[in-house]
Amino acid sequence: MELGQRLKGCRAKAEMTQEELAEKLYVSRQTISSWENGKSYPDIHSLLMMSDLFGVSLDTFIKGDIEIMKEKVEQTTIKAFQRESNIFAVLLIACIATPLPLYKWIGIPGIAIWGIMAGAMLYFSFRVGKIKKEQDIYTYKEIVAFTNGEKLDGIEKAREEGKRNYQRVVMLLMGAIAGLAIAVILSRFM
Repeated sequence: MELGQRLKGCRAKAEMTQEELAEKLYVSRQTISSWENGKSYPDIHSLLMMSDLFGVSLDTFIKGDIEIMKEKVEQTTIKAFQRESNIFAVLLIACIATPLPLYKWIGIPGIAIWGIMAGAMLYFSFRVGKIKKEQDIYTYKEIVAFTNGEKLDGIEKAREEGKRNYQRVVMLLMGAIAGLAIAVILSRFM
C-alpha cells in the first residue's frame, strides 16, 4: 500500500519515532509498524488524526489506496455472500429433508426444532437477498460473475436484466411445486 510509504515519509520528515507517533494517535508502536509495512490499514479516525498532525490533506494522504480499499471491500462482500449462501443452502436442504423424521422420532419437540431451522433458513435467505440487492445481482450469470470478482459489460448486463422477470416467475412456480410436493408427502405419512 502506498499509504504505508507516505506515513513512513511523513513520520521521518516530522522527526518522530514510531513510539512517539503511536502515543499521539493512542495506538501501539506495533500498529504503526503494521501500517507502515502495509500489513493493515488505519481506521478513518486515525487517518484524520495523522492528516491533521502532518499537515497533509486526507486526499493527498490516501491517494492511490482508494482502489485497493474498494477491492478489499468487494472481496469481503464476495466472501460473505459465498458463506451465507452456503449456510442458506444447507439449512434449506435440512428443512426439506427433516420435518417428517423429526416428527416421527421426537414428536412435537421435533416440529419445534424444525421451526427453528426454518427460521434460521429464512434469516440467511434475507441476508443473501440483501447482498444480492446491494450488488444488483439476480440472475445466475450475474451471481457467477460476482463470485468470481468480475463485472458484466453493458450489453451482457442489459440481457441479464431482461431475464429477471422470467426468472422470478420460474422461481415462483418451482416454489409452488416444491411446496405442493412436500404437502403431499406429509399428508401421506400423517
